[in-house]
Amino acid sequence: MKVIVQVVEKVYQEAHIYIPDGMSADAIKQYITDRYNSGELTPNLNIFQVDFESINAQIVKTPQE
Repeated sequence: MKVIVQVVEKVYQEAHIYIPDGMSADAIKQYITDRYNSGELTPNLNIFQVDFESINAQIVKTPQE
């Protein structure tokens, strides 16, 4: 039989980056958001933790007898 299995996990990623000194909290948030949206941050992200959320299975085809 054919079964579709879906696993939902929460993935925590962590990156250690350097940002310019003297920025306000809002400027830091914007700086990080801009780097993330541009894809510039992605190569620095490492999986830190994975938490299992749920698993689901759906039978889509049963064998013909």
